[in-house]
Amino acid sequence: MRKKIFSLALTGLFAALVMVSCKKEKPLTSENGEVTTMKDGSQYTLDTLNSKVEWKGYKLLKSESTSHFGSIKFESGDVTVKDGKLESGKFVADMASLTSIDLKDNADQLGKLNGHLKSGDFFEVEKFPTASYEITKISPLSEGDYNTLLDGNLTVKGITKPVQFKANVAVKEGDVTIATEPKDINRAEFGVKFQAPAADGVIKDEVTLQILVKALEKK
Repeated sequence: MRKKIFSLALTGLFAALVMVSCKKEKPLTSENGEVTTMKDGSQYTLDTLNSKVEWKGYKLLKSESTSHFGSIKFESGDVTVKDGKLESGKFVADMASLTSIDLKDNADQLGKLNGHLKSGDFFEVEKFPTASYEITKISPLSEGDYNTLLDGNLTVKGITKPVQFKANVAVKEGDVTIATEPKDINRAEFGVKFQAPAADGVIKDEVTLQILVKALEKK
């Protein structure tokens, strides 16, 4: 009888351990073999009307007079919040929405630049219609202008590289906002290697990106 009771108790303990284990974060393997982690918490959906990527590109001398700047819209995204803190997030940009803001009053030049940026010379949008940033680690910052350090994977033209951003993150009732620092990204690392003739001005490899996100809690 004692053996039977002991056996039942052992079985119950094992079942409890399995249930606890199932509640922990579960590693997942994506199609490209990268391991990501599902996070528990409240889910928030990207507000695509109030979220965007701002970009700026430069010619040889990095200055306002030798630059173009614009935006890219997001097509989807989500974040997870747990205990009032950002837990995870992924944002997918619609590369067809890429446009130059500084040329908005010059339709002819705007069309030429946008077409060039979307062509095979640069982002090859027809073949790679989206780009993305997936947060893999979140660390608090106690000094400086930003309160959070984001580690993540940036994917452009099917190439994924780890990129770290400082950011200001605010979690409020019903919404989350994320504003990263403007950061230089080497476009050549993502297969964007076009160079115009030197007479037209050498284009810098560095492109400045800033991610601005607003997400709304799922009801």
